[in-house]
Amino acid sequence: MTQPDTDAGIISVLLDRLEKQRLPLILALKDKVGEGTPLDDFDIDFLEQALSDAGKVNALVDRHPEYQDLAARIIGLYKEITSKALENEKQSGQASP
Repeated sequence: MTQPDTDAGIISVLLDRLEKQRLPLILALKDKVGEGTPLDDFDIDFLEQALSDAGKVNALVDRHPEYQDLAARIIGLYKEITSKALENEKQSGQASP
């Protein structure tokens, strides 16, 4: 199997996973932190795994620049979520006696 064939298969699986699994959870987390709710252990584990996986596909995205915008947007969502989650944690810490 050639590199383009392998890449096409991997990209197909990753896009399917993004659409059906990751993106719905990412958007739910964005809403959650937007409401001021802190992340729980499951949320944090999910984000850690998602960010780890994102790092593993860098070479694939480099070979296929047509996916760079999508990858950047997803990473931007992770950054937005983690920044807001940190802000929420700081605010909840200030509210404690």
